[in-house]
Amino acid sequence: MSGGHFHVHGPHDHELEHAAQHAAEGHHGVGGGSMTNQIALFTAVVATVGAIFAYMGGATQANAGLYKNNAAIKKTEASNQWNYYQSKSSKQNLAELALVLVAEDRKPAYQKEIERYKLEKAEIKLAADKLEAEATDWDRKSEDQMHLHHRWAQATTALQVSIALAAIALLTRKKWLEWGMFGVGAIGAGIGVLAMLHI
Repeated sequence: MSGGHFHVHGPHDHELEHAAQHAAEGHHGVGGGSMTNQIALFTAVVATVGAIFAYMGGATQANAGLYKNNAAIKKTEASNQWNYYQSKSSKQNLAELALVLVAEDRKPAYQKEIERYKLEKAEIKLAADKLEAEATDWDRKSEDQMHLHHRWAQATTALQVSIALAAIALLTRKKWLEWGMFGVGAIGAGIGVLAMLHI
């Protein structure tokens, strides 16, 4: 720590520094220098891509929560409309009962009231159905975002495993581990492409 500043290291900084140090010191086994440089470059690229994937995973998770909240709001509004509909139904039932019980000269007024309640209920039902459709749409969008979030998380995890394999390959000089790191890195990148394509 110098000059009052401090440094925050990312999860893969140590591996990058280690790879760069090996390259600088010239630890050249049989083809060791080129292997070290190759792994260092691969680790830097994969760490960068992994950071982007992690950001996308966080963004899709936040979207999923927001969309789920929107769905809940629309469901509440629809429920309020259905309660209003029930209230109008009760008033209509009372007017229909009154229509049977009152004298003939008062029946037209109650008949008019019944027709008004029917009209109001039809409008309320349209509004409630529209709100329920919007709630369903928000729920679907939330599920889509959660699916993408899982894709981004899978891609990020594969890239992290790839970086771990790179560090082990660097320390052990095992060629099969280097191939493994490329393979797992390619799988992570492939899953990331699926997420980008919304698959």
